[in-house]
Amino acid sequence: MLTSLTLQNFALITHHELTFYDGFNVITGETGAGKSLLLDALSLCIGGRADTSMVRHGTEHADIYAQFDMPAYPENSDKNNKRLTSIQDWFARHERELEDEILIRRQLSSNGRSKAWLNGTPVSLTELKELGALLVNIHSQHAQQALLKPSFVVQWLDSIAGLKPLAQQTEQAYKAYQKLKRQADDIAAKEAHRNDRIELLNSQLADIAPLLSVDYEQIEAEHDELSNLEALMLEASHAVQLLDNDSDEPDAMDLLGRAIRMCDNQSSVSATFSQASEALHLAQQYVSEATGLLTDYAEQQLPDPERLEELNTLISLGHRLSRKHGLPASHLVEEANLWQQELDELLNQPTSEVLEGQIKEAWGNFITLATELDQARQQVAPDISKQLVAQLQPLALPNARCEFVFNKKESASYNAQGLHDIELMFSANVGVPMQPLYKIASGGELSRMALVMQVLLATHGSRDNEQQDQPEASEPMLVFDEVDVGISGGTAQVVGELLRQLGSHRQLLAITHQAQVAAQAHQHILVQKHHDTEEGQTRSQIDIINGDEQVDELARMSGGVNITEITREHARSLLADVSK
Repeated sequence: MLTSLTLQNFALITHHELTFYDGFNVITGETGAGKSLLLDALSLCIGGRADTSMVRHGTEHADIYAQFDMPAYPENSDKNNKRLTSIQDWFARHERELEDEILIRRQLSSNGRSKAWLNGTPVSLTELKELGALLVNIHSQHAQQALLKPSFVVQWLDSIAGLKPLAQQTEQAYKAYQKLKRQADDIAAKEAHRNDRIELLNSQLADIAPLLSVDYEQIEAEHDELSNLEALMLEASHAVQLLDNDSDEPDAMDLLGRAIRMCDNQSSVSATFSQASEALHLAQQYVSEATGLLTDYAEQQLPDPERLEELNTLISLGHRLSRKHGLPASHLVEEANLWQQELDELLNQPTSEVLEGQIKEAWGNFITLATELDQARQQVAPDISKQLVAQLQPLALPNARCEFVFNKKESASYNAQGLHDIELMFSANVGVPMQPLYKIASGGELSRMALVMQVLLATHGSRDNEQQDQPEASEPMLVFDEVDVGISGGTAQVVGELLRQLGSHRQLLAITHQAQVAAQAHQHILVQKHHDTEEGQTRSQIDIINGDEQVDELARMSGGVNITEITREHARSLLADVSK
């Protein structure tokens, strides 16, 4: 809930810190005193549009601070408390830590710039609007008109009737059907391209198949050797003649033998000769091994023409595919692995025919849930419309009538909200047929309808919280801007009672001009305008009033500028009625 609102150089307010409590908080004051400034400031703290005129004349900056208290919730309550979970999700998504208190600061500059901070860290206005919608619900007359559009009526009906879980299941089922349908349409559109691609990949893989089972670099090396084998054999023979031959010409083995004998003769005299002898014996062994290898190489058979032809074929294929695909031949096998991976993915994709069964099943699941939801809505709608009428009639609408009308959609028009379009029909006068509320209701009627709907929503929600052992502070703060417009007398008394009733379930802030409404508040905030003759400036002063101050303000609201003992007595009677 909102615990405090601090204003610094904001419009007509130099500095003020206002504390809020649970329940029904009311703001009163003469016209032009600055009552709406508090709502403007709160709106700015939840992402509202800034205006340089809000910066107090003669100052560079206006600062507004809004502090919200986050009550401690049991760990196992998070999944049941949708609002708290939403706030936690918001902080998690934006990688911010949710603390016991949320402090929002909004700064306006006279040059038109605006900044915002959340718990001391900069925050964008887009983020602030998202979070603000979870913390505060502001109802102006414009907002009330948007509130009562058909889409809201359906959501409100589900909330009142306890059908939100079923409505959410229906919506999820419809989204699952839509996802499969889009997937099938996408596959069908790409089917021809997919088949062409599969054919191309199969052709490329078949073309390169001979290279997949060999090491192309080894093939190239073998081909180079076999192509030059006769010359290599001749070179091997010449090398053998130098190393070890039977002619009178000296060879390496003869020379090594002489050197070994010389070293052996002197090994007893010098350790150097002994070491040299060992090294020469090792060299003699290596030369002997090399001679054997070269002899075998020189005496081998000439290459098999078929093997050479096979290598030629593979080399030619590698060169051709290298030019075709613009890759070195040694990289073709790696590329072929990518082709195979793509081919496998294409072959494993479900075809539109395969998805038809899944789509049919998903559609059937949606129809089952939507039918159950529509039947449940139609069953509870008459009783809920009676509750609306019962609350509206005391609000100077004695002839009010309400009815929920269910219009069956064409199957092609079914959507996530169900199988019927639902309209809240309304008539305020005898002999006037009911029409959709958003078409026929006046501003005052919309205001009262919005109030009644919020009261019913709050009272039904509180019963749900009791069943779930949830604290009532789980709902956002409600703000009503002149909810009592166009009413007076006994009707204002009933509106005040409704607001007080609503305040027992939700934190509530409202501006009113009606003494009967203001008397019902749990906290009375008075805004007054003062002229500073020394500084030549006008200031708005904000006070929390009770006792005689509250009596005088209620008397002013009832009787005008001239407060008499009669108007004071009337004010005391209003307060006495609340305390009964």
